[in-house]
Amino acid sequence: MPSERQVMRPFQEIFDQAAAFRGGADELEAVLAGSTPKSAKQLAAIPDDRWLSTMTRCIFQAGFSWKVIEAKWPGFEEAFEGFNVPRWAMAPDEDIDRLLSDTRIVRNGQKIRTVRDNAIFLQDLAREHGSAGKAFAEWPAEDYIGLLDLLKKRGSRLGGSTAQYFLRFMGRDSFLLSRDVVAALVRDGVVDKEPTSKAGQKAVQAAFLQWMDESGRPMSHVSRILAMSVGPTTGPAPH
Repeated sequence: MPSERQVMRPFQEIFDQAAAFRGGADELEAVLAGSTPKSAKQLAAIPDDRWLSTMTRCIFQAGFSWKVIEAKWPGFEEAFEGFNVPRWAMAPDEDIDRLLSDTRIVRNGQKIRTVRDNAIFLQDLAREHGSAGKAFAEWPAEDYIGLLDLLKKRGSRLGGSTAQYFLRFMGRDSFLLSRDVVAALVRDGVVDKEPTSKAGQKAVQAAFLQWMDESGRPMSHVSRILAMSVGPTTGPAPH
């Protein structure tokens, strides 16, 4: 499994393959324009409560109906009082217990408790970096898998695709290891199966960096082009 710069087919060929499925290059570019990541300055300006809100939303969506969570989300914002980080970092057990019977939200005890745990995590990031937004904004693209590892180890229920969707929804430049992206990575010889190992993740990181350098595109665009190069998308989630 490669870890250094590797010989891969030109990224333009992958783009052309994706464009053929999307009805042409112009149509593909239009899709990509809607998923351009935020700048570091924009990310750093996002208040900490919005990071906690989106973390929580992605956690509740995991393994559950996204439509249900979307429909109930105004109730979540009310029940969690706008996801104020200091307030939830200090929340007593009584607040958690009260939410277990709150019909405005999905009453999953384990997921409800992540709000307090992740508020503490975000407070720690803010102490270390000035704000949670700055921590996510300043993390180098060359170590994106390190950022995923940080979320998994220090956050609560923020491993795997949950962390990837969280970063994507916040506008952080990122890749998603969706089914289609993994299929493209296997097809092009980057990995031979879903990259769950450290070696596999490093190979994926190296491939994305190479494609970014070659194409001049952000990681998010490379990820979406890879996904669309295996055929028409079948689900609502972004790549």
